[in-house]
Amino acid sequence: MRELVVARHGESELNADNVLNGDPEVIVGLTARGEEQARALGAAVGPVDLAAHTRFARTRRTAELAWPDTPLLEIPELDEIRFGRWEGTRSGNGYEAWASSSGPEDECPGGGESRAAAARRYARGFGLLLGRSEDRIGLVAHGAQVRYLLLAVAGSPPVRILEHVQPASPYRLDRAELDRAIELLEAWTTAPAF
Repeated sequence: MRELVVARHGESELNADNVLNGDPEVIVGLTARGEEQARALGAAVGPVDLAAHTRFARTRRTAELAWPDTPLLEIPELDEIRFGRWEGTRSGNGYEAWASSSGPEDECPGGGESRAAAARRYARGFGLLLGRSEDRIGLVAHGAQVRYLLLAVAGSPPVRILEHVQPASPYRLDRAELDRAIELLEAWTTAPAF
């Protein structure tokens, strides 16, 4: 891999209602606006050799619309974090309060995932892309994965509360930047702290 272009998926049906979804079995499509965003992503980025996505329908559909006729690769390691008891609830109904007061190794109540466990998965997923033979790879993921990656590229570990990532906005990384970001994420997961 020479270049990775990473983006959050286009606006989804649940984004429009501010509903949390960390379960890939729940099929969530894109809105009409999200489909337009996905096409615009492809036009802005141009051709890629491989379009990677998570197990979530919204990331796959974004990749398909952005880069039609491009081989697809599903990477479960880059799936959305599992929200536990807040799965399917509106944003602002408790998850953010929990996230702002809990540590990185605290598992989200109700069968959810800790942010450190998610970061370990993300690092593995990014590592899979780094090892690919394709020259230019497009990745459609979720906001947290994109933000963790951008923070790491800037030399910062994960933070307690993440800034919003705009739907279908591309960020370009070269091989060296991705390699350094993976190293930083892996190092943080050995002794995670906010």
